[in-house]
Amino acid sequence: MTHIKLPQTGSCRCGKVVIEVAKAPVMTSACHCRGCQKMSASAFSLTAMVPAEGFRVVSGEVVKGGLQGPELDHYVCSRCKTWMFTRITGFEALVNVRPTLFEVVEWTVPFIETMTCARLPWVCFPAQHSFERMPDPEEFPALLAGFAARA
Repeated sequence: MTHIKLPQTGSCRCGKVVIEVAKAPVMTSACHCRGCQKMSASAFSLTAMVPAEGFRVVSGEVVKGGLQGPELDHYVCSRCKTWMFTRITGFEALVNVRPTLFEVVEWTVPFIETMTCARLPWVCFPAQHSFERMPDPEEFPALLAGFAARA
């Protein structure tokens, strides 16, 4: 991956909420589950997994929307309801940010795709790794190392 100048800022559709990423994503993914299809009103959702200490809401108000605990919380703009990021219980060190909120095209390319058991039949991805469900936790270190090695 090319060197991306950090920090990067992104915003919701109406521009009221601005978020900042000060640390590069540790992995990118596409999720094909029915929940992500419904949340995104698309065939999948895209994620850039960012270290939590490298993420912040700069301005505006986010509220919980979509799923709200106990396993995860989706956060949306309080005004336009753009899905902005997700925090997952047990993975507090990472924030799953919607990469299309930024102008960094490289962050939108999925390194892995998950929940392909629900993938719509016409969807074809360039992801390097594909999982019918979610990867097993013991697979994550190798996936993170593989993503980092792409640089």
